[in-house]
Amino acid sequence: MKKLTKTAPVLVILGLLIVWELIVQLAGIPLYVLPAPSDMLRAFFAELPELAGHAAVTVMEALAGMAISFAVGILMGVLIDAMPTFKKCVYPILVVTQTVPVIVLAPIFIIYMGFGYAPKILTVVLMCFFPIVVSFSDGLGEMDEGYMDLVRICGGSKFQIYRIVKIPSAMISLLSGLKVAATYSISGAVVGEWIASQKGLGYYLIRAKNGYMLDKVFACVLMIIILSLLMNGFVKLFGHMVMPARRRAQSRT
Repeated sequence: MKKLTKTAPVLVILGLLIVWELIVQLAGIPLYVLPAPSDMLRAFFAELPELAGHAAVTVMEALAGMAISFAVGILMGVLIDAMPTFKKCVYPILVVTQTVPVIVLAPIFIIYMGFGYAPKILTVVLMCFFPIVVSFSDGLGEMDEGYMDLVRICGGSKFQIYRIVKIPSAMISLLSGLKVAATYSISGAVVGEWIASQKGLGYYLIRAKNGYMLDKVFACVLMIIILSLLMNGFVKLFGHMVMPARRRAQSRT
């Protein structure tokens, strides 16, 4: 039953791809309207060297944005948990930042920051730091008071409470937020590249779209999906590295 549960998504995706291929082939839909999965795969492997070059730029921007989001998220999560007044002042602003579409803000970033990497990285930060902050601060707030009282009885300071008890206990929540942010990071970089860039998957996507090369457009989308899944996988690997006890517990189940 467990094997069926794990393979079910793969089987569903394969089934949809087969149906897609059959519809395109039987209906004779032209390539510029809707490419078949086989056309997409041919374009993907034919364009792989160029896609890899653009992907390297996009991944660099995504990693830089993730690193900044992680640092800002950890700091703000601790401040929100430790200072209720700070939470009341800042939390509504954090929510507002998520109500404005990033595609609207990206041109503004370029006006003030130029056409370099900075506006793309900032776009990634805006898409990634919110799930990190929210998940981490929620994890800190769900800590059992009994453990903190024990540290206080032993003479522990507030810093030691966070270092010994709160932050380790909030790691599961933090990793959940990181998984969401990692999946968003590639999309954020691509959105930034849509507005103005000379390299990156967003630039490649716009160029292929303007040339009505839909097989290359879908090939680029496939590369974006692969990179997003890899980023999510790296976060899971990071979680296994920093939480080996949890990894051993999961391996027994």
